[in-house]
Amino acid sequence: MTTAPSSDVSTGVIVDAPAPGVCRVRLDRPEAMNSLTSRTKDALVGHLHHIAEAPSVRAVIVTGSGRAFCVGQDLKEHLGLLHDDPKKLWATLEQHYNVLATCLATMPKPVIAAVNGVAAGAGASLCFAADFRLMADTSSFSLAFTGVGLSCDTGTSWTLPRLVGRARALELLMLPNTVRAPQALELGLATRVVGADELDNEALALATTLAAGPTVAFGAVKDALNFGAGHSLEESVVNEARLMRLTGASDDHQEAVSAFIAKTTPTFTGR
Repeated sequence: MTTAPSSDVSTGVIVDAPAPGVCRVRLDRPEAMNSLTSRTKDALVGHLHHIAEAPSVRAVIVTGSGRAFCVGQDLKEHLGLLHDDPKKLWATLEQHYNVLATCLATMPKPVIAAVNGVAAGAGASLCFAADFRLMADTSSFSLAFTGVGLSCDTGTSWTLPRLVGRARALELLMLPNTVRAPQALELGLATRVVGADELDNEALALATTLAAGPTVAFGAVKDALNFGAGHSLEESVVNEARLMRLTGASDDHQEAVSAFIAKTTPTFTGR
């Protein structure tokens, strides 16, 4: 049974366990389009760290409440800190945004972004750090960083070129426009586009399938791809060998081999 970490709705983050092995993290400030305050970011970092380390959690869904997935930094808080405490304002990059992107991209289990509405700025970047992006047909991405005179954050410089290539990444960042779900699918930003009323069920179905899979192998595949993106072929094959030995020693590999010999379907335990 999956045990979700306790959540306090006042932080703007709700965590639940909708199916065995699945943990769902929902940004829940719909009146503010799920924008991120310091308190919300603190809660999100804490929950994601807990989920990453929880062996009972084998797949993760991140989504939002209302008509937005997340529109990034809460601008009211941003403007207040920009005037009163700019040092504290920019410290959130190291304390929150860098941590969130790294945690999602390197979490040793599959992460699904269920994009229920507009995902802008850091909200879009959180989606790009996930392994799968299921988009409602009414949802969209907006990379509005340069529109407010800022560079990009939350791992966008690393994730976006890997999804769409450097030239298209530059275009999306320097000429920001709303990228609606069908275009996102064409660009490679979306894994799949589904009807808005089907999104929760489709995300849960995918998460349930992944949660029943070989979790150690899934984590190793993420490790291999992340490593290979920044290292030479020679270094990458050494890392592949390390990960093959790691997964080869897993219970799931032994189960798969036994099931193959017995001509049965393996039952993976994530170990």
